[in-house]
Amino acid sequence: MKYQFLLTTILFALLTTLSTRAAQAQDSLSTQQQSLVAIAASTAKGNLKNLDVCLNKGLDAGLPVNSIKEAIIHVYAYAGFPRSIRGLQTMMATIEQRQANGIEDQLGDQATPIDSNISKYDRGKAILEQLTGVAEKETKTGYAAFAPTIEVFLKEHLFADLFERDVLSYQERELVTVSVLSAIGGVEPMLQSHLTICLNIGLTSSQLSHFVDVIEKQVGKDEAASASKVLKDVLRKQR
Repeated sequence: MKYQFLLTTILFALLTTLSTRAAQAQDSLSTQQQSLVAIAASTAKGNLKNLDVCLNKGLDAGLPVNSIKEAIIHVYAYAGFPRSIRGLQTMMATIEQRQANGIEDQLGDQATPIDSNISKYDRGKAILEQLTGVAEKETKTGYAAFAPTIEVFLKEHLFADLFERDVLSYQERELVTVSVLSAIGGVEPMLQSHLTICLNIGLTSSQLSHFVDVIEKQVGKDEAASASKVLKDVLRKQR
């Protein structure tokens, strides 16, 4: 009887601990997620000195080389090729220095080749609908009606060529996206859309509040204040 009571007590304590840890995980970003935010924001901002620091922290936290490389590649869709290429050049130097110091980092997986008879436009459209949870309207309005070409590029390139690559998860790609948008500023409607997507694909409001804290630390108070304002608007609309 005493044995059963002791066993029950131990199991209860274990379940309580696991439940608490799971709840805490939902309240904040993981160390690797924080590193992705810091790397993406520093790349977008062009702060290469800080990027080197963030790269070392991310690699030390176990982020694979290919995952970081993919995140910096993803940056160019929102901040342009120059920022992304400078980020990759900085990463090359960081890895070279780590290798010189005897550090061998985990390479990670390569992207799986895409073999599909479905057009890139339709694949991108399907991915965007999955991210937003909203069916795309056939009749285009706004910028998509004003400049149809960019709407096609958006579907085919951003959501098919980039988001379809499996090196990063949708959550990781969206964290990279909101990090870049927060860092460059002046794109609040897009930041609002992607923060809404973050919630739709499983990131919590607490995790996104933590994301704003990381932006403040890595980029600055002004950028964090702007991101915080947009996040509050998004959360208000979710109620």
